[in-house]
Amino acid sequence: MFESMDKEFVLQTYPRNYVHFQKGNNATLYADDGKDFIDFTSGIGVVSVGHGNERLANALCDQAKNLIHTSNLFMIEPQAKLAKKISELCGYSVGTFFANSGAEANEGAIKLARAYGAKNFTKRRYKIVTLEYSFHGRTITTVKATGQSSFHDSKFAPYPDGFSFVSNLEDVYAALDDETVAVMLEIIQGEGGVSVFDKLALQKLAQFLQEKKVLLIVDEVQSGVFRSGEFLASQLYGLQPDITTLAKGLAGGVPIGAVISKHKDIFGVGDHGSTFGGNFLSTRAGCEVLDILDVYKKSGELAVIINYFDTALQAFVRTCKATCKEAVGIGLMRGIRLRNGEMMGKILQAAFNEGVLVLKSGRGTLRFLPPLTISKNEIDEGFTRLQNAFKKIS
Repeated sequence: MFESMDKEFVLQTYPRNYVHFQKGNNATLYADDGKDFIDFTSGIGVVSVGHGNERLANALCDQAKNLIHTSNLFMIEPQAKLAKKISELCGYSVGTFFANSGAEANEGAIKLARAYGAKNFTKRRYKIVTLEYSFHGRTITTVKATGQSSFHDSKFAPYPDGFSFVSNLEDVYAALDDETVAVMLEIIQGEGGVSVFDKLALQKLAQFLQEKKVLLIVDEVQSGVFRSGEFLASQLYGLQPDITTLAKGLAGGVPIGAVISKHKDIFGVGDHGSTFGGNFLSTRAGCEVLDILDVYKKSGELAVIINYFDTALQAFVRTCKATCKEAVGIGLMRGIRLRNGEMMGKILQAAFNEGVLVLKSGRGTLRFLPPLTISKNEIDEGFTRLQNAFKKIS
C-alpha cells in the first residue's frame, strides 16, 4: 500500500529500496516484516547518536510540550546555548547562524563571503574557488559550487557565475585573482570518494590565503560533529577556518544547518535570515547531541570505536582483496575503493539483501557513515553480513 502511495504522490527523485522501517536501536533498524538491518549509513551521516536514543527523544518530547517554534524575531534560549557550545568546541571565538540543511548552510557561507568581499576591498571581490570532486549541495548556487561537472545539468541552467573548480590544492594558487574572495573545500570529500587532503599541503594553502586576505571556507556538513574523531576535521589539521559549515549530525536527525564564522561583524540586521532555522526544537536537539558526544569523546569511547571500526574495515579489505583495492577516509567517515566501480549497484543490493546498509560515493567508493555510538557487536555483525554479500556476487 505505502509503495503505491509513494509512487503516486511523492516526486520520484530517489532510487528507493521499498522497505518499511518501524523502529531503530543504535545502529540497528527493524522493518515491519521483522527483518533487522545493521545501519552503516546513519541516514547519510545524520543519526550521530544512534536510532532511538533515549536522551535525545526525551529532550525533544520535553521541548515539544512547551515550545517548538516562535521565529527568530525573538530570542531563542537553546539557540544561544548551542551557539555558545559550538564556539567552545571550536576552541576559538565564533558566531553562528542557524539554517535547516547543509545546502542552506553553504548558501549562507557564500553570502557571508561575498559580503566580506564587498566590505573589505576597494574593488568588490565575489569569486569562489572550489575543488574537483567536491559536493556542496543541491540548490542552484551550491550545485554550481560543486566541483563535479556531472551535477551541472543543462536543464537547470543558467547557473550563478563567480564559481570555478580546480583539480587539486596546488592549482588553487594560480586560480586566485583580484576578484577572488574565498576558497571553499571539504577536508574529507564525502560524495567525491571519501578522499582526504594532505595535511601539510592544506596548512600551507591556509597560511597563504590568510596572507592574501582570501577566506578559507571549510564545508564540514558531513565531516563535522565528531565524525572525524574531533569536533571538526579542521582541528585534526590545526586549522581555524574563516567560515565553517555544519549540518547532518548536529541534531541527530532533526533538520539543522549552521554557518560558523570568526567574522562576526560582516552580516548586519536583514542581511540573512530563516523562518525555521535555529528554532526551539532543532537547537534543543543540537544541545543534547553535543552534550552526549562531548562526553563520549572525552571518555575515550569514541576513539575506541573508531579504532575498532578501522581494524574491522582493514581486515575486510584484506579478506576481499580481489574486489577491494584499499580503505580510505578518517574516523567514522570511511570508504572502500573498489577495483571495479561498475560492481557498485550489485554490491549495494546484495548488502541490502543480507541486512546491512551501505552507501555509494564517487570514484568507485563504497561509503560507511555509521552512528558514532555504534557498538562493537554491531560492527562485527555488519561486516559479517557485508562479507556474505560479497561472496554471493563474486
